[in-house]
Amino acid sequence: MTITTKIRRQGGAAVVTIPPALLQLMQTQVGDRLSLVVTDGALVARPVQAARKRYTLGELLKGSDEMAKLAETTPLDGDPVGREIG
Repeated sequence: MTITTKIRRQGGAAVVTIPPALLQLMQTQVGDRLSLVVTDGALVARPVQAARKRYTLGELLKGSDEMAKLAETTPLDGDPVGREIG
């Protein structure tokens, strides 16, 4: 995929816009850090950290049954401390 962009000035820095499609291909998003290297006159940008792990619903819910059982067996005794609705 080849995309042409323009270098512009913002404050004292030179800024290049990266289209969303390229961010997605790089598995990065706004705010991620990139390593910039010039190799044979070409600017190469690589994500600094590995791509973020995408969790499946099963992974996110793992252990939820045990937490529900714990909540059932743990008494919630005591007087309100703050602005709890009692």
